[in-house]
Amino acid sequence: MFAKSTAIAALLAVAQARFGQEQIPIPAIAAVQGGAPGAAATIAGAAVSDVLAASNACNKLKRGDQIIAELGTGADAVAAAIGIVAAEKNFNPFAQSIPNICSDPTLPATDILRGITPLIDPAVVGSDIANALSASTQANPLDATGKSVADLLAENGFTNFTAQAADGTTSAVNAGAAEEAAGGAAGGAANEAADDGAVSTAVQASATAAVTTAVAAACGAAETTAAAAVAESASSAAPAASTATAIAAADNSADASGGAAETSDVAGADFGLCVPTMKFEGGLGGRPATEFTFLPIDPLVAQGQQEALNPNIITNRICDQLTNVCEANDAAKTLCKSVQAQIQALGTRDKSTADTWNTALGFPGTVTNPDGGAAEPPAKMRVVRSYRPS
Repeated sequence: MFAKSTAIAALLAVAQARFGQEQIPIPAIAAVQGGAPGAAATIAGAAVSDVLAASNACNKLKRGDQIIAELGTGADAVAAAIGIVAAEKNFNPFAQSIPNICSDPTLPATDILRGITPLIDPAVVGSDIANALSASTQANPLDATGKSVADLLAENGFTNFTAQAADGTTSAVNAGAAEEAAGGAAGGAANEAADDGAVSTAVQASATAAVTTAVAAACGAAETTAAAAVAESASSAAPAASTATAIAAADNSADASGGAAETSDVAGADFGLCVPTMKFEGGLGGRPATEFTFLPIDPLVAQGQQEALNPNIITNRICDQLTNVCEANDAAKTLCKSVQAQIQALGTRDKSTADTWNTALGFPGTVTNPDGGAAEPPAKMRVVRSYRPS
């Protein structure tokens, strides 16, 4: 009983310590010398609720606007407004696995507050990326034209959160769209950059896309289709054996489209419930068949994640999911972070990127276009793209 009580007390102490961290901007608001008498204290008192775990993630952005509107644009008011916008919101890891981030592209409305991203509780996987970004943007805000705070975080490599609108509705992180709008900060300045300096692998050929994409529906459907085709071709020669031949061919087809073995060949790395491989395909997420993007292959890992032109967004998501849902061991998480850094250093955005990722994690030979279609663009299209006018 004593041990249990001690553990509970320790947890409460940690929670209180983090809440104290989140309260840092409140005194600064109260101390602003501007506005009507008592206005600063009133706003400061109201702002306390903005950093509570249950509050809407957009509230503190609105509070920043209120500070400027009611207390003026003096240096102390601006600093206090920046402080609440960048403040770490209280986070209860016992009630939620990832934090909420405001997805309203109109907030904050005040120009001097736009482009600033928030601090994230250190308990959240990937918070080191977000916190470094927040420290930077408080001095040098990002270009937030048409973008929400959620967009800014996602396009800069932090996607371990739930997007929350001002009306309280939540949605999965729109990492693909955010990265596309920004051109991909983490992997390079241009989406066309590849290791040969040629072109974007986002523009792909659709000539071979006539291969049936029905395989994407389900493994069972793929097996049935393949079995029927092989059985028909074999029936004239050996009717009795054609069914067995068809089933064997279907199994091989499923293996080819399904990608990788279930277990990593890297000693000690146990990825738990997940296979952390990455696909590189055209037509994902309703994009044109000629536009290739990256996405986790495993449905559990990919849950809630949109396709992205920037592979660094997907590698970050996969590593986050190892902790969030996969129950991977420490060796697997460490390996993932190491390979994530390797991919970012490579700077490539083509099939070789996915191949490098999959092989380094212990899944060599993974098919990077398991849903069918072209595996990569024809060389001719790559050359044409490389010489387009800038």
